[in-house]
Order: sequence, then C-alpha cells, then structure tokens
Amino acid sequence: MIPRIYLSLAHMGGREQDFIKEAFDTHWVAPLGPNVDAFERSLSEYMGEGRHVVALSSGTAAIHLALIQLGVQSGDEVICQSFTFSASANPIVYQGATPIFVDSEPDTWNVDPTLLEEAIRDRLRRTGKKPKAIIAVHLYGIPAKMKEIAKIADAYEIPVVEDAAEALGSELNGRKCGALGEFGILSFNGNKIVTTSGGGALVCRTAEQAKRTLFLATQARDPAPHYQHSHIGYNYRMSNVCAGIGRGQMMVLDKHVVRRREIHRLYTEWLKDTPGITVMQSPHPNHYANCWLTCILVNPALAGRSREDIRLNMEARQIETRPLWKPMHRQPVFADAPAYTNGVSEHLFETGLCLPSGSGLTDEEIQRVLEVIINN
Repeated sequence: MIPRIYLSLAHMGGREQDFIKEAFDTHWVAPLGPNVDAFERSLSEYMGEGRHVVALSSGTAAIHLALIQLGVQSGDEVICQSFTFSASANPIVYQGATPIFVDSEPDTWNVDPTLLEEAIRDRLRRTGKKPKAIIAVHLYGIPAKMKEIAKIADAYEIPVVEDAAEALGSELNGRKCGALGEFGILSFNGNKIVTTSGGGALVCRTAEQAKRTLFLATQARDPAPHYQHSHIGYNYRMSNVCAGIGRGQMMVLDKHVVRRREIHRLYTEWLKDTPGITVMQSPHPNHYANCWLTCILVNPALAGRSREDIRLNMEARQIETRPLWKPMHRQPVFADAPAYTNGVSEHLFETGLCLPSGSGLTDEEIQRVLEVIINN
C-alpha cells in the first residue's frame, strides 16, 4: 500500500505533550489556566505592536466577537472578501447582518481595493448608510494589499477585521499579518501552520477590547458572587489542554514557516518549465508569505489537462489535493447576498489547486507530487 500524502497535517514540535501533561497533573483542564495565559502571552509577543491576544475555541468565534464589538447588528451590512472559506462570512449572518461580497485582484488573490471602494460607494447610494465593517482575508498566507485597503477604510471610517486565519507568520512591510486591522483573526485548526487541534484567537488593538472579548467568550458573567448575566454571552474560550498544544507549537512556528517556504521554492523550481502550470507567488518582496499552502493554476489549453484531471490523478496515487475556495457569491447559502465581482475568483476556483504543503513533508514526498504533475 502506497503511503498517503496529506495536504497539510499537523506537525508537532516535541514540547506539546509536556504542557498537556502539566495540565492534567495540575488538574487545569478547564477553559482557563496557566497554559492559556502562557499561550496568549506568546502570541501577543509574537504579534508585537502592543497587541493583546485572547485564545478562543475557533477563528470563527473570533470573527463573531470582533463583529459584536464593532456594533454589527440586524439590518447592517458587512463587506467580506468573496474568495475565502465560509467561516469568514458566517458570523455576519449570526448577527443578523447582510454580507456584501467583493471579488479579488489577481496579484494576491485577495480583496480588490478598487472594487472595494466601488462597493462602499454603491451601498451608500442604495441604502444611505455605509457598511459597518470590512473583513479582509490573507488567503493561503499571502498578505492582502492592506495599505490600499486601509486607505479606503479610513476615508470612509469603516473598521477592518483582518482575517489572518491562514497567515500566522506572514508579514507585510515587516509587520505581522493579524496586527494590521482594528481586530485580527487567527486559526489553529488541525491543518494550520500551528495547531491547538482546533481553536483560534482574537488579536485586539487595546486592552479594553481584550477584556471585553474575554467577558463575552465566558458567557458574559457579571462580577457577582452568584451567576448573574446582563448580556448575552458565548462559550468561546480555549481549554487549558488545547492551549498546552499551542504553547509547544509556538516554539516551532518560525521553523514551520521556513520549511513551508522551502517546499514552495521546490515546487516553483521544478514546475517553472511545465507548460500550463503556474505556481502562485507573492507579488512583491514586502509581502512575506508563510506559504501555508502552495497553489497552482492550470491552463488546460497549454497543459493538455484540467485542474480536475490533475486532482483525480493525484487522488488515484494517494496524494491529497484540494481545489481553491469556491467564491462565497457562488455558494447556495449566500445566493441572495449582494456581490461586486470581476471574474477573478471564479477563474481561480475553476483552474486552481492546492498542493500538499505540510511542514512535516519530506523532499521525497514532494518529489512524488511533482512527478504526477510533470509526467502524467
């Protein structure tokens, strides 16, 4: 039986079990404790810029709590990048608001700043009010054009929620992705660059925002000796056991980024002369990508096969790949949501493929993947 190559398996660093054992030995298995505190400190130090990080049960929970703190409610509109995972958009609906989807630009595959401003102006004309927030995503670890996005957001006084779920370790002009907006979102799902098995975090600009996040994430319990609640709260806190995994993972984060960037370099080097195959690249040296997933675009006219042909061929050889995200404006659940499109995300979805990119992959496994692309 040929061993299967997975898209992005969790890659342990060695200390995770020590911190998990510590949690059990000290009976700290609840959603608070020394591992949670230490994990949050390490994240805050890593993000820099005085940011405060609150560890949560998921990146989706982080987006939800960010929108709550920005006052998003029923009847509001929130702009969201269309080319993304549904978790970027679902919390908008949790709040009874309407997602307004904006298409991508071809350099980074992230939200198109020109189309973004068009959408804001059109919503003002149609509804008489501006969107309540902008959710910008750093897709596959490639930083979005945050300078241009921020300039537009500032001009219309709309806060930016920066979805860096796939971009921990990526930088833009030397600044960490996740620390560039009013709020930043991190994910530690099992396939991310570091994991807590499941989990996420909200990166806050101020200590007051972090305090509010913690309050809402722990069922919004009032300061009283008994259980009293004046606000609706949520069970969104990360457990001390999961945070122990995160503590160990933070020790190898930089190493994981280096390895994923090396894997991307190998794919780029070996596929540069393969007709019809293009490897996604960062558009500028100031876009430092963590290369969470290496992605290719397939031109059937030149390659002699489609993206789907390659995907199925990989699967037959026990290699996991995945099409790029299907745009939110084409998802049945968001069929009625307004969308401002230019065809970029639809083209990427139809022609793009994510390749195995986990930091635990060997060069020999990468060679197996390359052989299928080049020789079949």
